[in-house]
Amino acid sequence: MKRQNFYSHDESLQDILKTKLDTKFQAYAEKELIKFGQLVANEIDERARHTDRVGEPNLIKYDKFGDDQSLVWVNEGYKKTVRETYETGIVGYLHKDIPELGHKGNYVYSFAQGYVLSQAEPGFYCPVTLTMATSFLLEHYANKEVREKFLPHVAATGDLELYEGATFLTERQGGSDVGANVVKAIADGEHYRLFGEKYFASNAGMAGVAMVLARKEDALSGSKGLTLFAVPWRTQEGTLNGVKIRRLKDKLGVRAVPSGEVEFDGALAYVVGDPTNGLKYMLEALNLSRICNTVASLGIMRRAYNEAFAYAEKRTAFGSRLNRFPMVQDSLGRLRAKLEIELYATFDLIDLYDRVVSGAASKEEILLNRLCIALMKKETAEQAIHFAHEAIEMHGGNGYIEDFVTPRLLRDAQVLTVWEGTANILALELVRLVNKFEIHKIFVKHLENRLAQCENSKLLAIVASKLAELKEELKTFAGLDEDLQTFEAKGLAKKMARVYESVIAVEIECKPQIGLLSTIFIEETWSLRKVGDPMKTCEWFREEHS
Repeated sequence: MKRQNFYSHDESLQDILKTKLDTKFQAYAEKELIKFGQLVANEIDERARHTDRVGEPNLIKYDKFGDDQSLVWVNEGYKKTVRETYETGIVGYLHKDIPELGHKGNYVYSFAQGYVLSQAEPGFYCPVTLTMATSFLLEHYANKEVREKFLPHVAATGDLELYEGATFLTERQGGSDVGANVVKAIADGEHYRLFGEKYFASNAGMAGVAMVLARKEDALSGSKGLTLFAVPWRTQEGTLNGVKIRRLKDKLGVRAVPSGEVEFDGALAYVVGDPTNGLKYMLEALNLSRICNTVASLGIMRRAYNEAFAYAEKRTAFGSRLNRFPMVQDSLGRLRAKLEIELYATFDLIDLYDRVVSGAASKEEILLNRLCIALMKKETAEQAIHFAHEAIEMHGGNGYIEDFVTPRLLRDAQVLTVWEGTANILALELVRLVNKFEIHKIFVKHLENRLAQCENSKLLAIVASKLAELKEELKTFAGLDEDLQTFEAKGLAKKMARVYESVIAVEIECKPQIGLLSTIFIEETWSLRKVGDPMKTCEWFREEHS
């Protein structure tokens, strides 16, 4: 399906920006996103298809003299997408002024750009995510020397040579157990040299600078002994900075991003921040990356829904268009309801994240944001797979053929449940937050306060009862032993996400483009519809086409 613009057709995204940006900023964002939305829906989408099918990155290991050059080749269309995307300021304007406005951008605007981009190229949004994380770490924790050396290039918008970023954590023996990492950092004057390997290093060969966790010779064992380093890929002379790529991974999806096994053999490295807080810094960047993961999931969900809707409108079966059948209308209605509510919920937590990063949030808000990020990352990643599956089923046999975008959506969606923490890791985050900070009490109180502002909602009683039920379950959960907590955590995290989204559904039910979708969402989420009840999804479909 060809759409001319991925932004101008999205009334909810437009409404979110009007609500969360001031008038001047919103007008600027509208103008830029209309241009970017058209570019993504057309040229960038075509390039993404080419990269996925025949133009994926390749490792050119040796030069003609047999010397290791560890060069990653990417196609010319991908290079053009890289240039055009970063020049929008998707990363750069988080750290420097937007010339037309005279002030920095924010994460609401950047993630709106990422959501639009991910509808065509969620694979490339991974390097953008890594660059966002790199720039965050440099701005917040690097000393003046290191910050001035790298950040202007990482935040480049066409004014300087671009250094894409990377965050290298994973080692063969560690995986999610980062405390088992063994890459060594050996002192060399004021700086360090790294030795060892990273086993899953995304954006390898494309990054200008990587943020790397390594262990100094005199450091403690475990996670507390890890220091964060900024490692340039090349020296000032343009040669490799003691880094080699052993191989690129042959991945199921997101083929646009080169993910490889990287070896450090004396790579010059610059300490970032307090040497004893490396993992702490990286976990803060991980929270940012989890929002990016959520936004990428939403982009896939939107594209999958759009493709399913357009195909049902065009395809004829048994003498009628597909979208004239109640079963099809029901499928589309349920998808649309979940998509819209999840979009608003995600930008609700992004708005709070902007406050957290600016230093304006309270301690409780910081903890609440950390929880909601984990909940929504898990929920949206699972939904991205579900939406891609539903779009394939709507297309029938065509949905399984690579001529259509649907197979790529499914392949690209699958990794989002793994990147930035699996469901198990995210569930452990809930356990930690409950046991250490009693986050369940903060979460419930926050949602109760929000529902108290929705007295006229027709859905209020249903959602209030679900919140009260969850409150009791969380109270029980907090008193369990740790083994039983870990057993229950994933299911409870899912219910928490659904209650959070249900509160959002209550808050936005009066918005013109939402209307009946809030009711559909509540009915579907809590399995309230009984056999023979009114077909609200079909009613919504008729309104959508009126």
